[in-house]
Amino acid sequence: MSRLEVRDLAAGYRRRAVVSGVSATVDTGGWLGIIGPNGAGKSTLLKAIAGLLGHSGQVLVDDRPLASLPRRERARTVAYAPQIPQLPMGLTVTDYVLLGRTPHLGPLGWEGRSDLDVVDDLLTRLDLTGLAGRQLHTLSGGERQRAVLARALAQRASVLLLDEPTTGLDIGHAQALLDLVDELRGELGTTVVSTLHDLTLAAQYAERVLLLDDGEVAAEGTPGEVLTPAALAERYTARVTVLRAPDGSPVIAPIR
Repeated sequence: MSRLEVRDLAAGYRRRAVVSGVSATVDTGGWLGIIGPNGAGKSTLLKAIAGLLGHSGQVLVDDRPLASLPRRERARTVAYAPQIPQLPMGLTVTDYVLLGRTPHLGPLGWEGRSDLDVVDDLLTRLDLTGLAGRQLHTLSGGERQRAVLARALAQRASVLLLDEPTTGLDIGHAQALLDLVDELRGELGTTVVSTLHDLTLAAQYAERVLLLDDGEVAAEGTPGEVLTPAALAERYTARVTVLRAPDGSPVIAPIR
């Protein structure tokens, strides 16, 4: 699949810098979790990487500037699921998820059996089968979030950008979603970059984490290297202890 590299990226709004000097590399099939306190610039960084926000610096996929790729190829290369999506009216869940297959359709624009199989598989794995015929506007917040993620996953892009993908999901659906993303890394070699508010989920799923604070990289490394009580106290103004799950991954627990 694809290797993602970000070089000295800076972005913001109305001439106000939100992130600056961000550099990171995610190898093929890797998972980088972007963490940081509220207002650190996590979503801004992800939008800039996706090419949805003007920026300086470079975003490279397999050493090619992402912005230089033809639109259709770019859509097959990078998929992005926003934290707060703008959903079209009048579409069912199935029709909406099928939109993710658009970059792979032939000249006539008709989906084939393989496209429908991809969508059916995602609806099943994200517990959406029972909602397949429902209109998007009738869904709860968590159900809508799962539909948005299903559409992004249906793209089968080589790089997957997820902005707070577990927002609004209960712990069971959050784990199911992250398990699915992890499985796609193994099956397809998908490269993943996600912002995650839940530090324990970030520690248990991302191979490496990038701690963003005030728009700059405060630390980058394995979860064990970055998620320390001292670092979290400094960057989050939080009282926490770091426990260990059975697999050895960190569990971030607050202290009253």
